[in-house]
Amino acid sequence: MKLTGRERRHKRVRKKVIGTPEKPRLCVFRSNKHIYAQLIDDTQGKVICGVSSIKKPELKGNKTAIAAQIGRMIAQIALSKGIKEVSFDRAGYRYHGRIKALAEGAREAGLKF
Repeated sequence: MKLTGRERRHKRVRKKVIGTPEKPRLCVFRSNKHIYAQLIDDTQGKVICGVSSIKKPELKGNKTAIAAQIGRMIAQIALSKGIKEVSFDRAGYRYHGRIKALAEGAREAGLKF
């Protein structure tokens, strides 16, 4: 099976980016309509928390504005659980547009990368 360019980049990056309980991995997935963010502890293989735009109908604006709001939401949840620092996993996507908006929204809310 042939992998796409994004899948190849994601596999390559995942060899280096590892989430721990103290510094979990902030993984982002982007579909055509929605955006998803999860905090993952790779040592135990567990998702600590996750937020997506699909379950939040109150979010308004274009897709980039919604991505920034999702970034702020995941940061608030992380800070409430005592997590101040994360390693950012952009899942092979370019750091541009919605991915950048989500990262900047999380940084605004107080999360450190």
